[in-house]
Parts: sequence; structure tokens; C-alpha cells
Amino acid sequence: MTAVAALSWAASLGRARLAWLPAGAEARGLATLAALAEMAGDKMPFAPDRRIAPSFILRLGLGAVGGAALAGPGVSSTTGTLAGLTGAVLGTLLGRAARGGTTRSGGDWARALGEDMLAAGLAVALVRSAGRPGRL
Repeated sequence: MTAVAALSWAASLGRARLAWLPAGAEARGLATLAALAEMAGDKMPFAPDRRIAPSFILRLGLGAVGGAALAGPGVSSTTGTLAGLTGAVLGTLLGRAARGGTTRSGGDWARALGEDMLAAGLAVALVRSAGRPGRL
């Protein structure tokens, strides 16, 4: 949901290339709350693994849309889509590996919170740079 929130923020700031993305304050607020709820829920012991097929496929789709929507001027939609797919794969697999197997100990929680902070920070950086020349 971090990607959805980032897309909503980019659309509301006029930095997304896809006109159909919701850009209103309500959509932006709902997407941001959903991202925060997912970050909290992801730490529960019953949370499904992000690498299972339905979750992974959804992440790939969001990555593709995000890459197409946030690609800079002069970057083709295809290149943006491929960059978004690559980011989705890397974020899913590397994020899970860096986080560890559980969130049962303090160290596991620290890694999980660190992963959330990195994801949110990268989303903010991407939205800030969206639409600027010379970026992919």
C-alpha cells in the first residue's frame, strides 16, 4: 500500500503521468491510512508472506503502474513499467530477506520498522523527483 499512497500523492501534486489516478485529498488520505495499516498489520504473526502468488502478483502490478506513472520526461512508458516491475521484485524479495523470518523479538521488530522507514523514505524521494528531467 506504500506504492498506492505514493501514487496518490504524486497524482495530487501533478507529478504523475497517468491522468486516471485519483488525485483528491480523500483518496490521498485513504491511501496513506491504508499504507500505515498495512505496515502495522504486516508485523502480526498471522500476516501472509508477501511472496505468495496473490500478494506478489499485486505488487508486480502496482510496480508496473507506478513505474509508468512516475517515469520522468523523455522516458518511455515501457521503460518506466520495466523499472517499476524491477523495483517491485527487488523490494518484495530484498525487503523480506532483510527483515528476517518473524517479528517475535525486539531485533525482528527493529528490522521490520527499518524496512518500513526505508520504503516510506524511498516513496517520498520518488514522488519528489517525479516529473523532473533526467530521472528514470
